[in-house]
Amino acid sequence: MCENSWNDKDFTYPQYCMASLSATLTYDTLRFGEFEDFPETSEPVWILGKEYNALTEKDDILSDVTSRLWFTYRKNFPPIGGTGPTSDTGWGCMLRCGQMILGEALLCRHLGRDWRWARGQKHREEYISILNAFIDKKDSYYSIHQIAQMGVGEGKPIGQWYGPNTVAQVLKKLTVFDTWSRLVVHVAMDNTVVIEEIKRLCMPWLDSAGEAEGATEMNGCLEGACAFAEEETALWKPLVLLIPLRLGLSDINEAYIETLKQCFMLPQSLGVIGGKPNSAHYFIGYVGEELIFLDPHTTQPAVEPSEDGQVYDDTYHCQHPPCRMHICELDPSIAAGFFCSTEDEFDDWCMRIRRLSCKRGGLPMFELVESQPSHMVSVDALNLTPDFSDSDRLERFFDSEDEEFEILSL
Repeated sequence: MCENSWNDKDFTYPQYCMASLSATLTYDTLRFGEFEDFPETSEPVWILGKEYNALTEKDDILSDVTSRLWFTYRKNFPPIGGTGPTSDTGWGCMLRCGQMILGEALLCRHLGRDWRWARGQKHREEYISILNAFIDKKDSYYSIHQIAQMGVGEGKPIGQWYGPNTVAQVLKKLTVFDTWSRLVVHVAMDNTVVIEEIKRLCMPWLDSAGEAEGATEMNGCLEGACAFAEEETALWKPLVLLIPLRLGLSDINEAYIETLKQCFMLPQSLGVIGGKPNSAHYFIGYVGEELIFLDPHTTQPAVEPSEDGQVYDDTYHCQHPPCRMHICELDPSIAAGFFCSTEDEFDDWCMRIRRLSCKRGGLPMFELVESQPSHMVSVDALNLTPDFSDSDRLERFFDSEDEEFEILSL
């Protein structure tokens, strides 16, 4: 199958055109008959910060999973760049996983974590707007077209496979144009989350207020800050925090397994993008020693919205039991995501991360610090993104910009 070609660092669209048909007729068709029912177990099931009992809440589990946006390979969409590929089968799985983790952030932002999807129901306008942002056409904010073309600027030709770090950087750039959602996407590099840096990004009026001399309080906040906030529409811009990590060299270091599981227990969790060798997945939770994930490796026809903007959305929701895999099969190159809609939610996340770092039984996956260490240079402050022009140097299963990560081990 075409997935076997992904280790080839020069793998681009022309090489897999014929393989795409094979994948559509064999891999995708057969997999729909292979899904196992959710296990009967007394162990807790965690889905993006929500705890379930598999024995008594199976319907609730499946409803939650089905309500997540499921982005898969598509075919017969308008050519990317006008003359490029019309399908992303064989190369777009990590791009689709990036869409899923960002789609979850947008659902939380506009509809709330407890929103549920049901086939045939009348959908809220916010939901339709979110879905239209991912439709496979060039003018959708987060379409495969936009992600692939933005990736060219990161040194990734259209049709080349992405790793978690690259897709995080591309999503960060694309959200700037989404004036409706007004998200701040911060990609924490060097395994370090800097609290001060994030607060300055999410509360840009802090710098403005600090520079204003003699600012007076009015209606409970700084006058200068309030004026700036009116222009920005909010005192806190909702945060999507993406943390690219490498949790081992060739296999995941078992010392991080418990810490990784605990990330899915946090109410701010957006899940994890990563996978196993040759396949990218969107991980949304776990049960026992198995990760629960949405799999983009199904080729479906592209969907065209109707004239009134409505979208036939059944194919954007996974309506079969979710996939599972043993956590030890996870490739060590991942990106964890978190969403904080308010400053209080971010402060709560920081508190929970500090507690996790004090627990025994696992190693912290990243460091949380108040201010920027002297050895670090702020990418956001310089308005730069890492240079991935040499991203093919040390490729393994994910693309090799991961070589810039510090290898965390005992």
